[in-house]
Amino acid sequence: MSIFERAAEAVSFLTQKLPHDFPRPRVAIVCGSGLGGLADTIQDEPRAEFDYATIPHFSQSTVAGHAGKLVFGLLGPIPAVLMLGRLHYYEGHAIDQVTFPVRVFKLLGVDTIVLTNAAGGLNPDYAVGDIVLLNDHLFMAGLAGAHPLRGPNAAEFGVRFPPLSDAYDLELRQHTHQAWKTVVALGTTRKLHEGVYAFVAGPSYETRAESRMLRMLGADVVGMSTVPELVVARHCGIRVLALSLVTNNVVLTPVPRGDEERLQGKGAGELSAILEAGKAGHEEVLQAGRAAAVDMQKLVVQALLNVFDHA
Repeated sequence: MSIFERAAEAVSFLTQKLPHDFPRPRVAIVCGSGLGGLADTIQDEPRAEFDYATIPHFSQSTVAGHAGKLVFGLLGPIPAVLMLGRLHYYEGHAIDQVTFPVRVFKLLGVDTIVLTNAAGGLNPDYAVGDIVLLNDHLFMAGLAGAHPLRGPNAAEFGVRFPPLSDAYDLELRQHTHQAWKTVVALGTTRKLHEGVYAFVAGPSYETRAESRMLRMLGADVVGMSTVPELVVARHCGIRVLALSLVTNNVVLTPVPRGDEERLQGKGAGELSAILEAGKAGHEEVLQAGRAAAVDMQKLVVQALLNVFDHA
């Protein structure tokens, strides 16, 4: 069964379960780690939820902080579908399964997708809790062959060789900057940046040397999601807005040498503390996500209202 046929089967299941007059979504939002609170932006009525396990050909998320369901409803006046918990390559899913929901969104009628994620900050100007509007990426795994479009082209969705030089929609980014000034900037010390996202497969966090390499190549943030979904969205002709929440500052300083003078006479506990300074952890990611959730929600909602007001 082709990927188009599988996506069509999933869409058929969803549309049969939804009331016949339920609005078809125009926007899809993929909620990253700790950002599931975006579901609170959907109105209570009309509203429908589906666990991934019930949807044909959907894989299930296994990551803490990811609910694993689709939520359909209205975001203000905008018909939307939210993906609460994305699928990751590191969970063991094939990369075309990671991106399968995007195919489903296309066949549901979605023309704009918002991709959110938790990411480590490589740029020293970024602080924990800042939000980064993505304008480009480094897809190291894709360059090496772990690419969601590898194999026979799904011509029902798009062309064999889709360009990505225009991947991050400029108009959507304009509206997001305007939204930031309107609903967020005056009430927070949090900053909105624009930057480049580096995709790594995970699930281990990057070493210091790997982090310095990514920074030297031009990356501002690093994470384990978003880019495969973006590639497939652009293959399908879906406009993309992508946002990273900086949940930790990545350690860029080299590992201390074992013969450094400053280490002499220190015990095992002190040495461990030196080595572990700045080490990232998943709970830290979730905590930063919870703290920034309200600002991220305001920004996404207002940006989309701006976009559809001008449509």
